Amino acid sequence: MREVSHVRFQSTVRNARGTYTGVFGLVNGLAREGRLSAAQERFRRLNNDWYNAAYLDPSDVDPSVYDREVNPEAAAWFKSSARHLIERVDGYLEILAAHGVGCRMVRAVDPGRVVYEDADQVVVVPYGACGAHGER
Repeated sequence: MREVSHVRFQSTVRNARGTYTGVFGLVNGLAREGRLSAAQERFRRLNNDWYNAAYLDPSDVDPSVYDREVNPEAAAWFKSSARHLIERVDGYLEILAAHGVGCRMVRAVDPGRVVYEDADQVVVVPYGACGAHGER
């Protein structure tokens, strides 16, 4: 049995596009809707800035990473070795819980076809994801 090597925090239900929104997208969505308290917004801004400084945005390296035609259903996963990044997710989970937004941790050895990788994360297209023409 192989050790779990990837971790993702995502919604418990699919969004309108049929995918599971990640933890940062969920909290940023609450912010766009104006639903965060002043303290929650301060936390979000401070920690989003920290994450932006701590690791690369895959789409800055390769703009096609999240292109729905090229990489349908692409999603970012932390490498389990990126403890310094994973540990800070708890505050985001607390915000989601306070607003009744479901979020779960998913673990995988092989979450899908890797379309981007760095020291801390991978972006994968799940095996069996719909292609540009809707086929599975």
